Amino acid sequence: MQDEMTERTTLDPESGPEIDPSHEISAESGVHTELEQVKGERHQLLDRLARLQAEFDNARKREAKERADSRDYTISNTVDPFLGVMDNFQLALKANGTKEQLRAGVELILKQMEDALKGLNVVPVESVGAQFDPRIHEALGSIETKEFPDHQVLEEIRRGYKIRDKLLRPALVRIAVNPGQVSD
Repeated sequence: MQDEMTERTTLDPESGPEIDPSHEISAESGVHTELEQVKGERHQLLDRLARLQAEFDNARKREAKERADSRDYTISNTVDPFLGVMDNFQLALKANGTKEQLRAGVELILKQMEDALKGLNVVPVESVGAQFDPRIHEALGSIETKEFPDHQVLEEIRRGYKIRDKLLRPALVRIAVNPGQVSD
């Protein structure tokens, strides 16, 4: 028996070593099993990737819709106080009253408009009587005078507005120029 085993493992120079067929089948089966495992993992990863892409796409769409809804909500809350102002302007245009009545009506509408702006935290920039500040005032011209200090705002041509501390638009003003005072 020993001789038979030796004969099997003996190298034949022409054919090379003799390989046990049962060992070859088990190696092939191991590779096949590993290949199936890798294919399964690949399938799971592709499925996970597809799900994550769908989740991301849904989140992106949901965020865009929420942003549009938020914008619409903000616009509607901003416009709502001004609808009453528009209604009153339309009524004023239809009214057949005296010049004084019309003026009084427009003043009421202006007051309503100012209240609507205050509700949105929009306040007018202080101008007349204040010292000229180029951060909140825009000088349209000057008035030479000896009665007022140099660079004091004398006239407001167009009102400026700010929301909290942020300037929405500067006030358009005329300022005093006092030749008797030396500017720093």
